[in-house]
Amino acid sequence: MPFINRRTFTIATAGLAILPPSLALASGHQVEMLNKHPSDNTRMVFNPRLITVNVGDTVTFVPTDKSHNSESIKGMAPDGAELWKGKINQEVAVTFSQPGYYGYKCTPHVALGMVGLIVVEGDGKLDSLEAAKAVKHRGKAKKVFQEIWAEAESQGLTA
Repeated sequence: MPFINRRTFTIATAGLAILPPSLALASGHQVEMLNKHPSDNTRMVFNPRLITVNVGDTVTFVPTDKSHNSESIKGMAPDGAELWKGKINQEVAVTFSQPGYYGYKCTPHVALGMVGLIVVEGDGKLDSLEAAKAVKHRGKAKKVFQEIWAEAESQGLTA
């Protein structure tokens, strides 16, 4: 096995830094858990709050700021889909095996509107749409989900 020194390693890995994000992540996506959105004054947010992935893709929820987690919302996932509940301040990776709509929340901050939606593309995606949209939310989460559903509709994700 050849010896790899610092110079060889730097040259070999330099090209990785210039890969477009879509290639660098391949089938992986990241969602940050934040106290404040980086481009506005929205507090207690997931960034992005709406994400589209394919079956087999993994979404990693990253606790960029402390005191957050990611947990699926009961009723906002396709029938038979595996749900998740991350621990506070812990990264959690979720791989999606079924197309459909997956709502999620930060358990301590859901009333403050810290919620999001993952749309998993594929045959049968629309099967869980009405059930996901029918779930009742409290506090600011209700308003935020109205905004997310409007955003999803404008992007053609609900048709």
